Amino acid sequence: MPRLSRRALLIGSASLAATPAMGAIASSGYVDVVIVGAGAAGIAAARKLTAAGRRVAIVEAAERSGGRCITDTRTFGVPYDRGAHWIHMPDINPVAKLAGAARLEVYPAPPGQKLRIGRRFAREGEMEQFLSALVRSNRAIGEAGRGKTDMACARALPKELPGDLRPAVEFVLGPFGCAKDLSDVSAYDFARSAERDVDAFCRQGFGTLLAKLGENLPIQLSAPATTIYWSDRTNVEVETTKGRLSAAGVIVTVSTGVLTSGKIKFTPPLPRRTLDAAGRLSLGSYDHIALELEGNPLGLQSDELMFEKATDNRTAAVLGNVFGTSLCLVEVGGRFGASLAAKGEAAMVDFAIDWLTELYGPDVKRALRRRHATNWAKEPWALGAFSAASVGSQPARKILMEPVGRLYFAGEAAHETLWGTVGGAWESGERAADALLRRFWPPPSAAKPARAGGRRKR
Repeated sequence: MPRLSRRALLIGSASLAATPAMGAIASSGYVDVVIVGAGAAGIAAARKLTAAGRRVAIVEAAERSGGRCITDTRTFGVPYDRGAHWIHMPDINPVAKLAGAARLEVYPAPPGQKLRIGRRFAREGEMEQFLSALVRSNRAIGEAGRGKTDMACARALPKELPGDLRPAVEFVLGPFGCAKDLSDVSAYDFARSAERDVDAFCRQGFGTLLAKLGENLPIQLSAPATTIYWSDRTNVEVETTKGRLSAAGVIVTVSTGVLTSGKIKFTPPLPRRTLDAAGRLSLGSYDHIALELEGNPLGLQSDELMFEKATDNRTAAVLGNVFGTSLCLVEVGGRFGASLAAKGEAAMVDFAIDWLTELYGPDVKRALRRRHATNWAKEPWALGAFSAASVGSQPARKILMEPVGRLYFAGEAAHETLWGTVGGAWESGERAADALLRRFWPPPSAAKPARAGGRRKR
């Protein structure tokens, strides 16, 4: 099965429509652990630590929790995931497993996808050719990822793909799957990522699910960390715009874009090794252009995915009739997506309408009602979509997972196989919490120590 499910717009979460109930928290004073960032990694870490009886403070720069995963119910009157939307591998996904307890519905995404060729859908033989090209390309990148020398995924692709399918394949595996063009993605990183060929959706929105899981946690909003004073021998202090907190350890869950931006000052400065690793895991571009299209002019079923047989990189994907509504998401990413987003929301919407009109005719414009476009590169506490390693940079993920003094780092970038996913961010947050618990609050040994001077049995 081709890796079509790498639609991890990664982006983390919190509902615009439902702000989680926050636990009581002092803006200054001592706690066991300070968590910087209330996205998936921060929420997962806080749940793990509080369950172990530790006192936690979560400081979040934005006005809402959730990071790069937001469900907005105001813009269209229905759940609209501005960030992460696809729940990968729901049977083993740690976030999906918690949906039932949160009384939210997770349901399977429809299998397969459609291919648009001009103003018609691909015929059966053409779809088989497209899927075969994806399988061959995936296999070629996987083989390159097992080689002695890393290379760009684009170099690993077969030299010839039937039916002039190379632009479509490069979009699906690159901008759509990795938020970067394949020429900018490490074959090692791509090959080591876990399969994501089974997906699900949360009917109330992925952001709503994550916000629900953050309920009652001690999250302080609109409290950006400005300076972190750290060492290996003394408590760490976190200065925010609302006060100063002291703790035995700190978990930093901000994106690699924020980490390298200088928005948070570290005293002493972070080791060059850590900053270089974060820089090598730069965030790609992945945005939604959301269109309300009355009457289903695209002819798609609920939550059905469609690609175009493109001729160049000016292309996109469409997720039709999200949650059974008239909301459709046009997905753009990579270099073209970044250049389009830089022109602003109006230009993004114009592209989406013109692109769909070329594929379907003037009915699209007549059906159009409300519209919206995200721009994650300009979100001040994200600065991009999700990470993909450049050539030679896959080992940076393991480096980012290393503690620095009493600082621990977590997030989708700090996961070697589930990078770019909410599930990966969640697991990394739990891993950082476990490491702190083992270091500072290890469980008592079940075995009693031997009595000094006792007689040894023969």
